[in-house]
Amino acid sequence: MFDVLGDLNWLGALVGFIALSLLGGLWFVALFPKAYNRSLGRDANAKAPSTLLFFAGPPLAGLIITLTSAVLFAALNIDTYGDALLFGLVVGVGYLAANTVTIAINPNFPRPLLYAAISGSYNLVGSLIVSTILLAV
Repeated sequence: MFDVLGDLNWLGALVGFIALSLLGGLWFVALFPKAYNRSLGRDANAKAPSTLLFFAGPPLAGLIITLTSAVLFAALNIDTYGDALLFGLVVGVGYLAANTVTIAINPNFPRPLLYAAISGSYNLVGSLIVSTILLAV
């Protein structure tokens, strides 16, 4: 079932990875930076760190998520937009957003539900976008 590396949609995975990375920048830098900072207990106007880990870590994780979705797409023979969106929804809610909530329910997050709402919804939207791209490209 998982001997699918030869069947992967590598171009779709690349485009999906780029879209997910761009969405992350848009989501956390342009759309929700103040709310995200508040969810972490920081001043709403705090600036993000300018470190290699900050710039490289999220895209690397996004690449792993995108490649994992591509493997599952090939293994499950997803070939319709309905199935692609259902896959994106199941993965987005069932794994990514749920795991985000689990991580947020931690004494180090002063506003765990706000953090989970912002980051979990990013993961859900990202999963739907990647799934759509994996089918379309």
